[in-house]
Amino acid sequence: MATLATDTVRPAVDTPPRRRRRPAGAQWSRAATYIALTVGLILTLMPFLWMLLGSFKTQGELLQRPITWWPEQATLDNYSRWLTQLDYGQFFFNSVVVALVVVVGNIVFCSMVAYALAKLDFPGKKVLFALVLLMLMVPGVVTLVPMFVLVANMGLVNTYPALILPFLAGPLGVFLMRQFIMGVPDALLEAARIDGAGEFRIFLRVVMPQCGPAVATLAILTFLGSWNNFLWPLVVAQTEKMYTLPVALSLYSVGSNGTYYGLLMAGSVLVVTPILVLFLFLQRYFVQGITMTGLK
Repeated sequence: MATLATDTVRPAVDTPPRRRRRPAGAQWSRAATYIALTVGLILTLMPFLWMLLGSFKTQGELLQRPITWWPEQATLDNYSRWLTQLDYGQFFFNSVVVALVVVVGNIVFCSMVAYALAKLDFPGKKVLFALVLLMLMVPGVVTLVPMFVLVANMGLVNTYPALILPFLAGPLGVFLMRQFIMGVPDALLEAARIDGAGEFRIFLRVVMPQCGPAVATLAILTFLGSWNNFLWPLVVAQTEKMYTLPVALSLYSVGSNGTYYGLLMAGSVLVVTPILVLFLFLQRYFVQGITMTGLK
């Protein structure tokens, strides 16, 4: 009687996949990249660290040689002078009001113009967009004198409208928002039109909710430009009551006997801090907006 031999089947043992070892050249290249980025980061942060530490030094220590990084006798006199002797609260209020109104104006008006250039058809559309691109290449100093003459003829010198109106809409904001809105599907707009929605409602209810990253990017760039604007407020703000922080920083840190470096560095810290806080809160939207705008 024939016997059937049955093969014993052994269960397969899962072996972990072997990691490929990177070539020595690739490891050295990666290490060199990290070293270069670390050195670049240190060189970038050194001026800010010097400014922060210098704001706690006395005038004599800032002028002595050799220089010292860490304050030998830390003092808060520089900050105390800004917050008590000088009208820092008024300067800060002026900067905040001007920056916020300018940001809101750019978000509203630049988005409207961008929507028209991206999704509507009308005569002269290409010419208008070409003018927007042309304005990007025109330095702001070129329009400084005509703009001041216009503001002076309107009787707005030394007022909030003089600080705000010339910057309520900028070509960079129009270009940025147009590039983003171009990526909004036309099918959504057509569906809204079929449902009877007007263009303003489509813009407000369909387009703008999808432009969060671009709006955040525009808000950061506009706030940064307005907050750091120096030349125009220096020209139109003719009394201390209307000074913004950059103007006050320039006027009160430089005296007839020289520059008060401690006061200058403390004021610089007070000016830079709100910008850093804003960027830390919106950095994710900023990076996303720049990336998506560049891809569309």
